[in-house]
Amino acid sequence: MSDIALLPQVEAFLARHHALFIDGRYVQSQGAQTLDVVNPATGQVISQVSEASPGDIDAAVESARRGFKQWSAAAPAVRGHVLLKLADLLERHREELAQIETCQSGKIIQISRAFEVDQAAHFLRYYAGWATKISGQTITPSLPSFAGERYTAFTLREPVGVVVGIVPWNFSTMIAIWKLASALVTGCSIIIKPSEFTPLTILRIAELAMDAGLPPGALNVLTGGGQVGKGLIEHPGTNKVSFTGSVPTGLAVGQSAMGAGLTRATLELGGKNAAGFLPDVAADVAVNGIIEAGFLHSGQICAAAERFFVHRSQLEPIMDKLAQRLSKLNIGSPLDEATEFGPVTNRQHQRKLGEFFAKARAQDNTIIHGGKLIDGPGCYVEPTIILANSRNDTLLHEETFGPIATFLPYDSEEELLELMNDTPFGLSASLWTNDLGKALRMVPAIEAGTVWVNMHTLLDPAVPFGGSKSSGMGREFGSAFIDDYTELKSVMIRY
Repeated sequence: MSDIALLPQVEAFLARHHALFIDGRYVQSQGAQTLDVVNPATGQVISQVSEASPGDIDAAVESARRGFKQWSAAAPAVRGHVLLKLADLLERHREELAQIETCQSGKIIQISRAFEVDQAAHFLRYYAGWATKISGQTITPSLPSFAGERYTAFTLREPVGVVVGIVPWNFSTMIAIWKLASALVTGCSIIIKPSEFTPLTILRIAELAMDAGLPPGALNVLTGGGQVGKGLIEHPGTNKVSFTGSVPTGLAVGQSAMGAGLTRATLELGGKNAAGFLPDVAADVAVNGIIEAGFLHSGQICAAAERFFVHRSQLEPIMDKLAQRLSKLNIGSPLDEATEFGPVTNRQHQRKLGEFFAKARAQDNTIIHGGKLIDGPGCYVEPTIILANSRNDTLLHEETFGPIATFLPYDSEEELLELMNDTPFGLSASLWTNDLGKALRMVPAIEAGTVWVNMHTLLDPAVPFGGSKSSGMGREFGSAFIDDYTELKSVMIRY
């Protein structure tokens, strides 16, 4: 097969010089700096975006504050209706958005369609359902009555104000939707700062949001590098930051937020996620689980597994079968519907993965399969299996964020739990077994914000998601997000 043809509207969109999206329309940056957007499958520049200046940050915050006043006053049902209309528009423009996403991120087209667009619409509809269900409590105080007076109290949930949403490059559409949906459904306004590597899709979605009925200023998009995000976090006119990304950057974001007048922060950070396979799991089932856990989107998923612990009796057959499966993957253009494994999203990340291969060789780890960068204009990396020598090896502790599965055998269930918890991170983990009773006894001992049993990576909007230990603070999804996007106000009445 060959690459699908780009839609005419996609080609036209890529050909634009992309301005900033402020106050419901495109606005030329007050500065002259621009950033190239590079297709990681070809190495070619496919578009340019503006680098927001400090003046642009001020303008976006002023717009967001005006938008907040209007949007927070809208009836809850109206807010839900707008999100539902936006979900419909995402589906109507499904192929257009998926193609833009694949061109900028290198994500294979099937994932762009199914996850970036379809799942984004699914999440929007879930969040829309919360619009009319955000509520406080009525309380009967225990204050004594001195002259026959009585007391009653109640609580209100009020939107925090202007939210800064900082979005990573791995799922630039879906994660942006998580943040804007959380903010908008609670009555907040939001300024999205996409990754400089993948800024295009959210600019198109901002246009669709206006078509859905969102008032000007409720959603703004500022493109640029890290200094734009820092400027937004530290701006006195913003009230909250929601960040998804690496642990080191997340720590810096949290420190900036705290230093800027205790700006609220939700931090969904990475980790070194573990998958543990009990010996009752058949080798073929384990291999399917490993591919699901570690190789989807070339391993560029914050919740993906990177550490794999297999019972010593099964280690060799599982790794042999896995190597055979990986050797048959169709590695190619992400716009080819037959491709099963595409590039990583940027050259910088490709080089970083090459450094991890060098570290593995320096520590005499055994590379069972892969372990090389693929020559060519694109940012391709071989899917890789590495057998560590000990629990102290680098690839069992440093996040690679790529298609690298590092294995270590274990001998007992106690050792398995110890190995899975041997990390300062705690975003996710998975346990694979046919013994559900054993799984339910082991789950409480696993130190992670999300623990999957016989599955990995898949998220549902009804199930809260977030990390423990150094993998973040706060939760997304479920009803848990409401606490992070609203202030709780208490009202007491004497009568």
